[in-house]
Amino acid sequence: MKLNQEQLEAFERDGYVFLPECFSREETKVLTDELPGIFAQRRDEVWREKDGEAVRTAFAAHTYNEAFRRLGAHPRLVEPVQQLLDGQVYMHQFKINAKRAFDGDVWQWHQDYGTWARDDLMPEPRAMNIALFLDDVTEFNGPLMFIPRSHKAGVMEAGHDLESTSYPLWTLDKATVSRLAKDGGLVAPRGPAGSVLMFHCNLVHASPGNISPYDRTIVYLSLCEVNNHIRQFKRKEWIAHRDFTPIEALNDDCLMELAREKAA
Repeated sequence: MKLNQEQLEAFERDGYVFLPECFSREETKVLTDELPGIFAQRRDEVWREKDGEAVRTAFAAHTYNEAFRRLGAHPRLVEPVQQLLDGQVYMHQFKINAKRAFDGDVWQWHQDYGTWARDDLMPEPRAMNIALFLDDVTEFNGPLMFIPRSHKAGVMEAGHDLESTSYPLWTLDKATVSRLAKDGGLVAPRGPAGSVLMFHCNLVHASPGNISPYDRTIVYLSLCEVNNHIRQFKRKEWIAHRDFTPIEALNDDCLMELAREKAA
């Protein structure tokens, strides 16, 4: 799948592009059917909220679940990133962010490349996130919030927050966020399960807590151009991957093929 000229211009201008209903409900169900089994596992990769129960993030699910392995090489996700980065890509990080009903905590204001540069020594911001909604995302259940055009400001000064939530993050201060929002405003793309968001690794973003009765689960592929691979390996391999092999995209029907295989 390729982005059209209008979408490419939107990404360059605003730092993100939103593709509603990029995946069908049937395809999304193949993935959501796997979530209870993944979230039930008491393994290091499954990071929980401060209550020790609600799942915050399931890292590297593509390494131990077949449906998410296929998603990690899906052409509708991989090919647009190759187009935007003008090169082959590898999987820097793969995570399922499960903002559970009532219990999903905030993700503070941050830039992803700020973390990748500081913690992983990724040389340049030649990487990006692509996110697939596994639930309907509404104004009530903790949608992602972006500051459009903030990716053009480069990497900003950040503090390492080790206390606010269960997951450490390099976060931006209130004055910086206020200044950026005054110039760029705020957006919170919302849409049905199966929708896709692609956003620049320097785009400033966050999400509020989810006190609604509705789950908000999003799976993220963080893809990096292969020659821009990380140089430092202090984080766990399942957080910052060390296999820089270029992803070879599968066929477009790979998720439904798995559903047919299971039904046979």
